[in-house]
Amino acid sequence: MTESQHDVQYLTIHGHRRAFVKVGQGPAVLLLHGLGCDHTTWTPIIDTLAKRYTVIAPDLLGHGRSDKPRADYSVGGYANGMRDLLTVLGIDKVTVVGHSFGGGVAMQFAYQFPERTERMMLVASGGLGPEVTPIIRAITTPGYHQVMSVLTAPGVRHVGIAGMRALSGTGWKSTRDLAEVADIFDTFKDPDARHAIRHVVRAVVDWKGQIVTMADRAYLTDAMPMSVVWGRDDKVIPVRHASNAAALAPLARIEVIPNAGHFPHKDHPQRFAKILHEFIRSTQPATYSRAKWRNLLRNGQVGPISPVATVTSITSA
Repeated sequence: MTESQHDVQYLTIHGHRRAFVKVGQGPAVLLLHGLGCDHTTWTPIIDTLAKRYTVIAPDLLGHGRSDKPRADYSVGGYANGMRDLLTVLGIDKVTVVGHSFGGGVAMQFAYQFPERTERMMLVASGGLGPEVTPIIRAITTPGYHQVMSVLTAPGVRHVGIAGMRALSGTGWKSTRDLAEVADIFDTFKDPDARHAIRHVVRAVVDWKGQIVTMADRAYLTDAMPMSVVWGRDDKVIPVRHASNAAALAPLARIEVIPNAGHFPHKDHPQRFAKILHEFIRSTQPATYSRAKWRNLLRNGQVGPISPVATVTSITSA
């Protein structure tokens, strides 16, 4: 786990201690990290955002400094946990931003609690297609714990981490995300973390790929501003899933950042913060209407949507 550059606070909810960072003033922005990460993945953009917004960046249960109990690690369970955290903090509504697995949690939060969601931004998000790196699929296979026990033994782990970080510095597009992967791999030395991650992955992935999708409920995004951001060189979840998002939610803003991988908010933090600010500045927060929600649910989506759409590329600063 990367050392936090911000004061970490703790709240115990439902008997489990939850770690989070809360900084800044203004409209609330909830930042949800991806699988095996923690709030520090957002460190490059937190201070910039805090100049205009109240930023809440939690460590999801089973990650970082939060507890790692035997618990509900489904996306619905995580969405409930975020609602409860915000309630205790006295925050009624947020723009929710989710990266990778956190994108799936953001979608679920917006679906379960539309009255508390002003906008939604998905960053290299899960839930937009079946494809995902084989490394994540491997976590669901038999023998995972035994293999990881060997790979995370002190000597082996240190060599593996050093190798990944060295490869990440080569400048090759295929290895650009390995420094972040090394940080995630380092957390697997904790058996409780390994168990939690396996429960998380099994809830959303099987050996064929992702099993949780927003496709059947994407029409509900008509009631809420939505933005999708991807790195052009993402090797974890294919960038073509951004086109899937554009087809599923035609009103969404889709932006693909060149020279960025699975962590565009870390590859180009100032550009990413600008995209997020522009999204918030130029859209009206969603206003929950039970009648409109009822009509959307009644009408649903007519016919299948083909994942073909044009995405907007932007030049990185």
